[in-house]
Amino acid sequence: MALKENSARVKIASTLKKENKDSLDALSSETDIPISKLLDRAIELLLKEYQKK
Repeated sequence: MALKENSARVKIASTLKKENKDSLDALSSETDIPISKLLDRAIELLLKEYQKK
C-alpha cells in the first residue's frame, strides 16, 4: 500500500536483532496487528518511560 503525500505516517529505515524481528513477526501473525502498529505502540511506551525520568 503506497503512502499518500498528506499521510500522517513517515517511512523509516532501521535494523533489528534477528530474534526481535522473528518475535515481532510472530506477534503480528498471532494478533493480526500490523507490524507498523506494533512498532508505534512500542515507541510510545518507550517514550513515556523516558519522559518519567
